[in-house]
Amino acid sequence: MRIGIQASYSGGFQETAAEIRDLESAGLDVAAVAEVYTFDAVSQLGYLAAVTERVELLSAIFPIYSRTPALTAMTAAGLDFVSGGRFTLGLGASGPQVIEGWHGVPYDAPLQRTREIVEICRQVWRRERLDHQGKKYTVPLPADQGTGLGKPLKLINTPVREHIPVMLAALGPKNVELAAEIAEAWEPIFFVPEKAASVWGDSLAAGRAKRAPELGDLQVITGVPVAIGEDVESLVDFVRPALALYIGGMGARGKNFYNDLAVRYGYEAEAKTIQDLYLDGKKDEAAAAVPDELVRSTSLIGPESYVAERIAAFAEAGVTTLMLQPLDGSREGRLKTVETTKRLAG
Repeated sequence: MRIGIQASYSGGFQETAAEIRDLESAGLDVAAVAEVYTFDAVSQLGYLAAVTERVELLSAIFPIYSRTPALTAMTAAGLDFVSGGRFTLGLGASGPQVIEGWHGVPYDAPLQRTREIVEICRQVWRRERLDHQGKKYTVPLPADQGTGLGKPLKLINTPVREHIPVMLAALGPKNVELAAEIAEAWEPIFFVPEKAASVWGDSLAAGRAKRAPELGDLQVITGVPVAIGEDVESLVDFVRPALALYIGGMGARGKNFYNDLAVRYGYEAEAKTIQDLYLDGKKDEAAAAVPDELVRSTSLIGPESYVAERIAAFAEAGVTTLMLQPLDGSREGRLKTVETTKRLAG
């Protein structure tokens, strides 16, 4: 089981990078940088590449709509180059709120776009002349849509690796099936080990049935709030606001992927209550309505013996990397959390 952490996108990044360097010495395997409507992730990943030596770097995630496929491929190859072959390209569809509200482009055909973007990236990394005729992307641009001067080009530089690992963030049945078919890794959110097979098992099996052997086994990367100790019970409530935000506020009624996931986990009534409260501005009440079982099953909060059992449950359910979200907000606390979790997972 590998141990990772996501860089904070608030505060001073130099301090965050220095801390990740210390965590690397403590055994950290993966450092991820998110990209929503924050600073871009690329500049920060490049900075981390310069100050770290061993830790794998992960974009978690680049929204598929915010860059052209060729630029996504160039960016991944560039980050892999400056990190000495330590980059994994994490991609995801994000959601209509961000894509249409921030980037100003239509949120359409996420499955088809994802498939074509991955195809184009791998063609670029192999330094083939880029010629792609797809349902969503045609490269070069057809003459009747532009000047007619476009021609197939290939990447000038030779990438460090011609096959950079791809991770897809996915929740819905078809999205998860696609991840299991074409990606090296899959990132679910709010992963409940005991319910993973019933929620995602059929999709994973369908995708794996079409998976190319050269991709290897599907890696599963998921985030978990963590607090380890004999006196951390009160920190359970720290997890509720984030769950309420996603289940209640990340989308609209009828168009919230995280709410849909809670329903699939068996919390249909609770998911509706959380969403109604959150969208009515009652955020504290929404957080209080998050089922205790959901909080605990998606977290690692408790004594070492309990956390070790939960880590084993995640591993049994197929998780290969835990992206820690330490609930101890101090630098020393985060360092101890990584060291302890690494030991318990080893």
